[in-house]
Amino acid sequence: MNAPRFTTANPGFPRIGLHRELKFALEDYWKGRVTEEALLATGAELRRRHWQLQKEHGIDLVPSNDFSLYDQVLDMLVALGATPARFGAGAVTAERYFSMARNSQLQTAMEMTKWFDTNYHYLAPEWSADLPFEVCAAKAVGEFLEARELSIVTRPVLVGPVTLLRLGKSVDGVDPLALLPRMVEAYAALLQALHSAGAEWVQMDEPALVTDLPEEYRTAYRTVYERLAETPVKLMLTIYFGSLGENLPLTFSLPVAGVHLDLVRGPEQLPEALCAVQPGQVLSLGCVDGRNIWIADLAKAYALVETATRELGAARVQIAPCCSLLHVPHSAATEAALPGSLGRWLSFATEKLDELAAIAAGPEAAVQEFARNAELQRERAAAPSSFDAKVREAMRCLDESMFARAESYPVRVHEQRRELDLPLLPTTTIGSFPQTAEVRKARSRWRSGTLSTVDYEVFLKAATEECIRAQEEIGLDMLVHGEFERNDMVEYFGERLQGFAFTQNGWVQSYGSRCVKPPLIYGDVARPAPMTVRWSSYAQSLTEKPVKGMLTGPVTILQWSFVRDDRPRREVAWQIALALRGEVRDLEAAGLRALQIDEPALREGLPLRVGERAEYLDWAVKAFRLATSVAASATQIHTHMCYCEFEDVLESIAALDADVISIESARSRMELLHAFSHFGYPNEIGPGVYDIHSPRVPAAEEMANLLRLAVKVLKPEQLWVNPDCGLKTRGWPEVMAALRNMCAAAAGLRAELVQPTV
Repeated sequence: MNAPRFTTANPGFPRIGLHRELKFALEDYWKGRVTEEALLATGAELRRRHWQLQKEHGIDLVPSNDFSLYDQVLDMLVALGATPARFGAGAVTAERYFSMARNSQLQTAMEMTKWFDTNYHYLAPEWSADLPFEVCAAKAVGEFLEARELSIVTRPVLVGPVTLLRLGKSVDGVDPLALLPRMVEAYAALLQALHSAGAEWVQMDEPALVTDLPEEYRTAYRTVYERLAETPVKLMLTIYFGSLGENLPLTFSLPVAGVHLDLVRGPEQLPEALCAVQPGQVLSLGCVDGRNIWIADLAKAYALVETATRELGAARVQIAPCCSLLHVPHSAATEAALPGSLGRWLSFATEKLDELAAIAAGPEAAVQEFARNAELQRERAAAPSSFDAKVREAMRCLDESMFARAESYPVRVHEQRRELDLPLLPTTTIGSFPQTAEVRKARSRWRSGTLSTVDYEVFLKAATEECIRAQEEIGLDMLVHGEFERNDMVEYFGERLQGFAFTQNGWVQSYGSRCVKPPLIYGDVARPAPMTVRWSSYAQSLTEKPVKGMLTGPVTILQWSFVRDDRPRREVAWQIALALRGEVRDLEAAGLRALQIDEPALREGLPLRVGERAEYLDWAVKAFRLATSVAASATQIHTHMCYCEFEDVLESIAALDADVISIESARSRMELLHAFSHFGYPNEIGPGVYDIHSPRVPAAEEMANLLRLAVKVLKPEQLWVNPDCGLKTRGWPEVMAALRNMCAAAAGLRAELVQPTV
């Protein structure tokens, strides 16, 4: 392949390492097994390795400051001197940094929510009038200098100021825009420090520009970038996750040296962008998908490049992924156990670098690369897995009656209360119990063949019974089986569904040290056999108390998988829903009186533009109802949602028609319930009363106080009592202590509520 005609750039690279080195280093540090110096050394080694890899694969503009020990938004707040005052002042130590992310004995952590419409979680800024904005450029400058020592001049990455403002919320009533003058000066100082260190370009990530912006924020963009244009660095304004829409003229009018567009999600914006680009401005074409794992269509991508080149010339065109490669695994080179030809159709972060190099060279120079890519595109389209006649026929036979339960909630609730006989403020958990080292070891040995299936099932039965007995001893009202047979809430189901495949090392960061290995949906989806009935019904046979059957909902399975890109997402979601519908029917037939179908990703899939949301919400809600409507009126349907902004989708949450929804709310001190109350949410709600992302055990009175807040905005008969999320990552001692306190809090408040008035 001859020398590329175009400059290649990469907005960001995965942080965790090919073998999840960062995850293990972080967890060892938190457990006191390694020193801070050892943790930092691991980070430095990963950065070195990733910079060199990108350079070797043909990337001209390699990013720096895209690495983080936990979260890039938290890092940006540290750099600006804008961390919450409740965590202290002055230089941010490692202890203080991680206390903001993970809780401490003195403070609850910062709120965590989804990064736009991805499954990456960021820590939401807390805006207050007293933020000092004292710049700390050490990380950004230090990493730039680290790379330069390797003879790699990087393009540092910063979260842009207007996007950063939009990501946070006021905690003292201050208008975030009132902070902008001081914030912009902090950014200017940071840019000056990077320039002094030798940086020519800086990447400013402003994905807020693909959202509906209030006019005052549109004005803020002009104010901000006119000020930052006074600094000596060249700014690449980087926009991703959609089209600019009405913000396109504003974007190209800003005094920046370059603009990056997401042409995977928004290819239609290129002609208008070519008309709007200013003389001398560089246009970066995000023509390789940074959020999915299928090979790029090189010919299609190159056609976009040709269009731009005809207008601008090659010198003003850059080739890049549409967004940071943070959202895909590191490399597909180690994936040797995938079915059929699937492995040939995959492109992870490393392979996407090669695709960029091929596109930059063009089809005349990269003849073999373009020819092989075209062959693989044809092979994938013709594969037998792409079409299943039975699944397509089932989809054709759907009718409106399959999208609604037979009786309304006011009718169902009376039948369910008679059937379940639960107290006021019933207590339960979200589903999983601690996946101890013993559980993980047994699963690993079984998968490797060193533990027989018979012995593994004996182990699972013992763990399940122990979990049931523990819940009975604690005093929980509705139990769960603990999910010891499950590795991941999506992977477990994907392994039992047709049309799914699994990588060996396809890990992606979700937050901090939490990594997920999303399934690949590559074909039509069907359920060959029951998936959860055996362990749920076994657990129910051990107790007289009701046990919830636990399923992951169709939208969450869709959102947390790498989804085939040759069929509409709605169609794939409804195929999954039909498979789950059969599971609901079988669980009910096996004697389960309550079923939880989790949909934490419902809000995550919401289009960023308000005008595009109605269509998505319609098919997403119908997917959940298609899965659950087969249940009898006396069967109580639960769902669970966490770590996202629900206010935008309350009407759709109500339209799910779940009998009970459990939600994360401990970090925000029940703030979310006000939205449910104002909306007039009609069904039952279990607001989380303690944050499970920390080993901290909250006192019973602390949880009781949260419940008292809940009772002020909702009727007591609407309320359930539960943790924020599943307990998989916690240890048994803290779980037992916290759940005892939770049950004591519920019992105490019950007594308060039923006290006769004198």
